[in-house]
Amino acid sequence: MKTILTFLLIIGQFAANGVQAQLLGASTSFAKLPTPKPGEAVATFAGGCFWAQEEAFDQLKGVREVISGYSGGNLRNPTYEQVGTDETGHAESVQVYYDPNVISYSELLDAFFAAHDPTTLNRQGPDVGRDYRSIAFYRNPTEKKAIEEAIQRVNESKHYPNKVVTEVVQFSVFYPAETYHQNYCKLHPNQPYIQNVSLPKVEKLRKAMAGKLKKEGKYTI
Repeated sequence: MKTILTFLLIIGQFAANGVQAQLLGASTSFAKLPTPKPGEAVATFAGGCFWAQEEAFDQLKGVREVISGYSGGNLRNPTYEQVGTDETGHAESVQVYYDPNVISYSELLDAFFAAHDPTTLNRQGPDVGRDYRSIAFYRNPTEKKAIEEAIQRVNESKHYPNKVVTEVVQFSVFYPAETYHQNYCKLHPNQPYIQNVSLPKVEKLRKAMAGKLKKEGKYTI
């Protein structure tokens, strides 16, 4: 669950712009999973709050769509509130629909490890709990090997002072999150949490993936 500081940042903005009422009214409306287009591949990652991860992956050439949701646990069709109890086993995750002829799975892994800190166990910045843990889900042995090689590269690079703790997990199922969580950064760019927590992660990815971005140059949400 998010820390008190994070909670206050969010609630403060909700009170200012009326988003809280919108969220309560939309809490039972869930997004729909896209159907992959011919030639497309799908990848799933968990790296902290899905608001930042969704916006970060959406920056990349070859990525058509990114959906926020939940994966890694056992409860079917979980809600945001249930996942936040840390009792479902699920982590906030994103599902990426991409063209492997434009961007490879290995490059998505590079983006994933750049957009969050994979060395903090069950935590990303102010967000604490297993629902914020780092996971790279694989769908086949080739992807599993690519994840293991990416972790080795990150560890050997010494980019982070500590070793990677990202879980390498066989993909099972992805549940899309509530509608109000989709495109959250774009819809609420001035919210304090987005400004102070989410957008710096997006900037990290953009810096690491220069040359692979849909739009180079200054980032504007």
